[in-house]
Amino acid sequence: MRNNFSLALKKLNLKITPKRLAILEILMKESVFLGPEEIWKKLRTRFKKIGLPTVYRNLEELAEGNIISKINHPNRQLYYYLCPNQSPHHHFICLSCHKVEDINFCILKELEEEVINNIRGKVLSHILQINGLCKECFKERKNGL
Repeated sequence: MRNNFSLALKKLNLKITPKRLAILEILMKESVFLGPEEIWKKLRTRFKKIGLPTVYRNLEELAEGNIISKINHPNRQLYYYLCPNQSPHHHFICLSCHKVEDINFCILKELEEEVINNIRGKVLSHILQINGLCKECFKERKNGL
């Protein structure tokens, strides 16, 4: 996987640094989204001299290059997730356990037609993120746990 990360960084003309690779490895191991501070704390075990601004900058560069996904949380904080699914899709975000699941359904065609016909514009990109509770968290909340 490290090779894939190196190729992805090369395509974006980003230097292949141990810190960037470590950020990607941390995100790859998680099935949940993480905040910059969580990632920074994990990185500090490997790199004694790494600042939080470095982590923020790298996360933003990786998100801009679509190597990682940016999660917009209702608490107004940004989180990040490495999605192995490279085909076009959307995400369901569990606000309780932070799990991220793929939604392999998109209504972009209908939305594009609406924009073209009624607004007279052109869709350049789109992001759809659905926030809620996963099956397990919903069941726990329903049972009062």
